[in-house]
Amino acid sequence: MKVQVNTDKNVEGGAELVRQVEAEVDSALGRYGDRLTRVEVHLGDESAGSSTVADMRCTMEARPAGQQPVAVTHHADTLNEACRGAAHKLQAVLESKFGRLDGRKGGSTIRQAEPR
Repeated sequence: MKVQVNTDKNVEGGAELVRQVEAEVDSALGRYGDRLTRVEVHLGDESAGSSTVADMRCTMEARPAGQQPVAVTHHADTLNEACRGAAHKLQAVLESKFGRLDGRKGGSTIRQAEPR
């Protein structure tokens, strides 16, 4: 799984920021690493430098192999909070998506269980 980090003109994207984002993505989505080809992270400051509430934005787009991309967005006061929130949202979306794909029809259910 490749992690690509993009920033808008209002966010300074240094090597330390990239390392933090990659660590957050790996922590939240590492178990899906073999099913994802790439995760794109877009960081932005929607208030263009002035300080307002929840003005930092993190959009994450995961690209599952052979499927349509899935994207989520989270707003917060800091970039770290925005990144953490987006990673957890994306984790929930992927858990649901892959859970549906893995839950094949005809699998055992409580109705098909053998009586005791």
